[in-house]
Amino acid sequence: MISLSDTGNDLSPEDLSFLGGEAKKASAVLRKADTLTRDKALTAAAEALLEDSGEILEANRIDVEAANASGQSGTVIDRLRLDATRVRKMSDAIRDVVGLPDPLGQVVSGWVRPNGLKVRRVRVPLGVIGIVYENRPNVTSDAAALCLKSGNAVMLRGSAGAINSNIAIEKSLRSGLKEAGLPLSAVTLIKDIKRETVTDFVRLDKFIDCLIPRGGPGLVKLIKEEASVPYVIDGDGNCHVYVDKICDLGMAVNIVVNAKTSRPGVCNAMETLLLHKDIAGEFLEAADALLGGVELRGDAASRVLLPRIKEAVEADYEKEFLDLTMAVKVVEDIDEAIGHVNKYSTGHSEAIVTDDYQAATRFTEEVDAAAVLVNASTRFIDGGELGLGAEIGISTQKLHARGPMGVTELTSVKFVVEGTGQVRK
Repeated sequence: MISLSDTGNDLSPEDLSFLGGEAKKASAVLRKADTLTRDKALTAAAEALLEDSGEILEANRIDVEAANASGQSGTVIDRLRLDATRVRKMSDAIRDVVGLPDPLGQVVSGWVRPNGLKVRRVRVPLGVIGIVYENRPNVTSDAAALCLKSGNAVMLRGSAGAINSNIAIEKSLRSGLKEAGLPLSAVTLIKDIKRETVTDFVRLDKFIDCLIPRGGPGLVKLIKEEASVPYVIDGDGNCHVYVDKICDLGMAVNIVVNAKTSRPGVCNAMETLLLHKDIAGEFLEAADALLGGVELRGDAASRVLLPRIKEAVEADYEKEFLDLTMAVKVVEDIDEAIGHVNKYSTGHSEAIVTDDYQAATRFTEEVDAAAVLVNASTRFIDGGELGLGAEIGISTQKLHARGPMGVTELTSVKFVVEGTGQVRK
């Protein structure tokens, strides 16, 4: 049996169960810890990230060099790479979470029955959250912060490609827990990088109360096939921007360029551009130079208007490129645009650019997605940008949580019923 200080390079199912049991014990402590104690742990962790930034960046350098040597794509390496600015943003994100209202104990609703019973629904932690994620070290600190703020313990299983970065970040997070007198097992990184360990991890239903996978289709498929722990899917982002016939063309160009190019390797980046036929030519002429580094794949109508556009196949409209590649389609009207979005969307984030109030209303009401935007970039669908402090993922499901998941989405409710001796007839 391992100890909590063990690096755990080769964990058996029994070892994972031990770690799960320790996390479960920690969750009971966190459930009782007051707001000040949890916030103290987070504040100390934010400070530790900055103090330990040299160690974190050195660990990250090793991971990035290994990724380059193995031929990983630029998108993967961008997600993996840390620098001083990104570490500071990780620290700032934790401080933002500290500033959020404590969701625990909030009374969601309450009422009194005719027999005098007082009923209220109160927010409580889920317990232990399990996160399985790929090459994004910032998820380690974001997830831990949100879980601690909402009174949950967290078990983290990152990718092999980011293991050194994640170990260094966990050390900083645990120093914050120690400072506040909270159990170190409240944040547990699974350091065994064997693929088989993921399968064992997602079956820890005796210890993990909710599982959140953050990764590509392969990871999501594994979760759906193997997990016995209830899960919330952080799904793909095949996001669209539809430019309507009545719009501010300059604004539309700025939104599209930002949505596609500001950071193409993330789930809220735009993948497909839909253009109303009346403005398609004018838009492409205005946007072409600003999209010069983007490979465009489009239908026949778009290729007539801009010859550099390559021919699109059906799969291009279904794909989350996560790169400087974009599908383009010219549509007859808003009906075709909405139909296209609802056919190909993964339910993440969809945007319309329009000056027509009725068109905006129709789009927001009829498009089926976790987030719908009017005259704004899809890149805003992010926990920090929407005032959640940070996010643990963006749910594309419809049960329990949908859209960016912050501290509230990491809680459940319990019924508290108070009487004066009532018995049921």
